Amino acid sequence: MSNNMSQRRGLEEVQRILREDGVVGAGGAGFPTYAKLSRKGEVLLLNCAECEPLLELHQQLLERHPREIFTALEDIALAMEAGEVVICIKKEYEAAIQAARQYIASFPGFRLHLLPGVYPAGDEVVMIYEATGRVVQPGGLPIQEGIVVLNVETAYNAYQALYGHKPTMRKLVTITGEVDHPVTCRLPLGISAKEAVALAGKITVDEPVFWEGGPMMGKVVSGYAPVTKTTNSIIVLPRNHPLVLRQKCRPSIALKRAASACCQCRSCTDWCPRHALGHPIQPHLFMRAAAGRDYQDSGLYLQALYCSGCGLCENFACPQGLSPRSLMVEYKAGLKKAGINTSDAILKPVKLGREYQQVHTRRLLSRLGLAGYKQRAPYEVLNIDPSEVTVPMAQHIGAPSEACVAVGDGVEAGQVIGKAAHGLSVDVHSSIDGTVVSADSQMVVIRRACVQAGEQE
Repeated sequence: MSNNMSQRRGLEEVQRILREDGVVGAGGAGFPTYAKLSRKGEVLLLNCAECEPLLELHQQLLERHPREIFTALEDIALAMEAGEVVICIKKEYEAAIQAARQYIASFPGFRLHLLPGVYPAGDEVVMIYEATGRVVQPGGLPIQEGIVVLNVETAYNAYQALYGHKPTMRKLVTITGEVDHPVTCRLPLGISAKEAVALAGKITVDEPVFWEGGPMMGKVVSGYAPVTKTTNSIIVLPRNHPLVLRQKCRPSIALKRAASACCQCRSCTDWCPRHALGHPIQPHLFMRAAAGRDYQDSGLYLQALYCSGCGLCENFACPQGLSPRSLMVEYKAGLKKAGINTSDAILKPVKLGREYQQVHTRRLLSRLGLAGYKQRAPYEVLNIDPSEVTVPMAQHIGAPSEACVAVGDGVEAGQVIGKAAHGLSVDVHSSIDGTVVSADSQMVVIRRACVQAGEQE
């Protein structure tokens, strides 16, 4: 035990607190954090790779709250009886590295690992190999290799839950792109994308589109889309930006384009980070089979199950501008809907020279047409009090929470409005004080009390 604030708690107690306070992966799919923790965990990794270009929230949060984050990690490591905690930070995040170095010596069993400034360094499978030399099996989970991965905001939310029972009711979000004041701030869950973007000042384009998530794996959302526990960024883009136009392309059109233009150059496969780690995925062969409707080798379609969806193949590698990632994601969803999951795939050796075939983030930004948006989005503490929030019951992988409030109920910020369902699930909490104006199995809408009473907005 270190001389820090950490408390020795049982694993079951830690899991209970995290479940009740709604802590999930703050990004990606939102896997409930309590379910990640296991006594099989030998190594706990902190992911401060940020991964996607333009995002700044994790490095800024670590810079501001290293002691709290490290304390939560130590608590969790002690509960799991893990022997090592590895703090993974990209080399260029100098302020975050400096903050980590200031405290790391006070936490026995912690070490710092600097990651290359490449994409997708934040993919947990890639990061695990970089930091430990272990390769996660195709279709497998990190815990099968004795690894548990948490990102920075997840660890911070865990600290809030473990030291004060403060539930997750806000989300740290980078707002950037076509705005005159890029900013990173903590938003109440359920605030609309339109209200969030207004915090970044004036929109600098006539026909804006709101892109939620990073440029590589994000998507276009409406201005009314609510901020959730997995919203890492909102990027304002012009309506005719190539990323926006690509997402509008239907799978049927993408298949026809592949049939007419795919020359089997292998570029998509050669740049695939999972392929480089020996996973059974060769996008060029999948494209050939899908475009030609060749069903003789079903294994080529099963490769879609091993796609991480990072988007390097279509947003960087393909010289024809085709859509391997989009098509593999489409087929992956179809396979899972049909009940077909990952099979016993054979892991091949890590590709020789893998380290020389990685994409630097600056190069990727230029290819994406986003280099002009690479500017600081400073962390600001703002007093944000929306008039209304729409809080989804499904903000995590697993069973949606079950609404436990009714129309007309008065609620307070931090109050449970959705109870964890049976199985993999967590509680959901109100992010503001107010009155429930709508509640069903999908979402709860809460209107701030003073607005309910007739306040003029």
